[in-house]
This record gives sequence, structure tokens and C-alpha cells, in this order.
Amino acid sequence: MRDRIPADAFDVTPALAALRALPAFRNLAPDALEPAGFAGMAHDHLRLKGLGLVLRIPRVSQWALPAAVNLAYQAAAFRRAAPSGHTPRLYAVLPPSEPLPMGALLVEEIVGRKPRLPDDLPALAACLRAVHGLPLPHPQERRPLLSPDDPLGHVLRTIETQATFLGRAGRADEAEAMLREELAWARHFVTAAGHPPAPTTLILTDSHPGNFVIDAAGKAHFVDLEKAMYANPAIDLAHATLYTSTRFDPDIDTALTAEETAAFYRDYLGRIGIELREALRPWLLPLRRLVWLRTTTWCAKWRVESAGTDGWSRLRLDPRTRVHTEACIADFFAPATIARIRAEWLQGGGPMSLG
Repeated sequence: MRDRIPADAFDVTPALAALRALPAFRNLAPDALEPAGFAGMAHDHLRLKGLGLVLRIPRVSQWALPAAVNLAYQAAAFRRAAPSGHTPRLYAVLPPSEPLPMGALLVEEIVGRKPRLPDDLPALAACLRAVHGLPLPHPQERRPLLSPDDPLGHVLRTIETQATFLGRAGRADEAEAMLREELAWARHFVTAAGHPPAPTTLILTDSHPGNFVIDAAGKAHFVDLEKAMYANPAIDLAHATLYTSTRFDPDIDTALTAEETAAFYRDYLGRIGIELREALRPWLLPLRRLVWLRTTTWCAKWRVESAGTDGWSRLRLDPRTRVHTEACIADFFAPATIARIRAEWLQGGGPMSLG
């Protein structure tokens, strides 16, 4: 796990006050709360000792939603994904209040470890299959979760917004030129006519391996449902295996081979229904390309917005994670790294060519 946050570095008083407003926790002792192991990018996590529960406290909304809207969105995501058996159950919603301005969610604690790649790829594939296989609600019943009428356009708009930071992200001219070429491809691809029908399922969106926990039985649980939505499941498959995803968490930090990635796709595709499998095939490679560009432009945005002491202090990441994040982003913007990743779709021979 990531470096633990010292107990005295986190003031549990606001969370304690908010929890005590719930009848079941009226007499909760101050020492019943402790940091749950690491500070995420957008949330703090406090463990309720001995109760099998974690308090998930937003610090920011990565989609810039108002506090109450952000909380309702995440609560809905936990409820929708729970029948998969691969996500924490939601126990209570603590609305925004003076102690906790962005509120909090009380969720099941998943005890386990971070994935070990490539060994745990089958467990990740099983988790994704379970989530993607949930019944699809009628479009009018999907709110508050996003279900874009134009899913490709939604991805492109995210990329375009984040790409505005490229000029200030301190990358080499050669790297920026390649990213601009990818951006031009994305615009052309998204707006082109004649795409085959795209499948739609509940997806996790932020499905990089660091957001999974492997329990003692080897089962994978996805624990960060902030960005769940209804869209193309190929997004999750890409984000679980791209180089920019598998390196990002310091406790995972693995570069998968093309064969290891292909094996993950074969495992996932070989255990789903034929209708979804055939609908997904034409989308696997273009969605890898789009998700990589989405992640890389996010890194540009991150680099600009976190610059300076104030940015990092607000995020409260432990020093090890901060150093690793900075090193990863520098690597992701290296021309050689970008060229190697692009070779998957520009030169062939990548995981999609292996079955």
C-alpha cells in the first residue's frame, strides 16, 4: 500500500462530528477513526476501526460538480455497481455540513492489497465483466449518472479541454508535435461518419489498476466510483492496461508487454456474450488510442494545476506518491515514450494484433 498518513497528521474531529449526527454512531469514540492507509487524489479515507467501514470524504470534485451534486452522483454510482459483487457496498450518505463541507460516503471496507501485474489481470478482467454485465437501465432511468447521447464526443470534449494545458506543461517540442497529431486524429475519428454501433454498459471510467483492491481470495474489487457512467466498456479495458495507467500507482508501477495485454483482452472477451464481444471488437483499438490521449492530456492539466507548493499542499499526497507522480508524468511526456506507445496503432504489432 502507499505510505500511511500519520494519525496525528489528519484531524478526525470534523468527520467524528458528522458521523455522530447519525443515530447509529451517536456514541462513536474519538479513537474509533483512523486514516485508512493513503490519501487519494480527490478523497480522504478514514477507517472505522472494527466495523468494516470506511468514510470516503471528497476534497474536490474532479468533474467540478457542486458538493451535494458530487455526493449524490457518487452515491448513485456505488448503488448501481453494487449488484456486480465487485464494488464496496454503500451504507450511508453524510450530506454536506459545516463539519464536512463536501459531505462523505460511508462504504464497506475492502481489506486487501493492490494488484500485482500481470498476475492479477484475470481478476481485473473478472471485475470488469461483472460491472459491464449489469442490466442496462432505460435511458430515462440512468440519471444522475452520465449517459452521453454522443459518447465519442464526450471523450473528445474532455481531451480538448485538457489539451489547452499542453502549451504550459513543459514538454519537449517533439512530444507536443506528436500529441498534436494525435489530437488531429481524434477530431477526425470522432466526427467521421459510418462508425459501427457502439455498445453501452455501466463503466468505471477511471479503471486504472490502482483503483482496484485484491482480497484474500484473489477477487478484485473496484473502490473508486467517482466517475462511473454509461458508455463504451472498451474505455475500461484500455484504461486498465495502458502504460500510462499501469505505471501511475507507485505500488503497481508495471509496464505490461503486448502479449500480457492481449491475454487480458482475450480473457475478458472469451467470457462475455457473443453479442457484446462482436460489438466491442471494432472499438478496442480506437478506444485505447482515445483513452491514452485523454490520460496524457490530463497529465498536462495536472502538471499545470499542481505546480507550486500550494497545489501539492492542497492535494495532501504523501511524499513518495508525489515524487512518483512527477516522475511518471515526465516519462509520459518523453518523446521516446510517446513514440513507443503510438507504435501500437501506427505500426501494428500491439496487443490488438495478437487476438
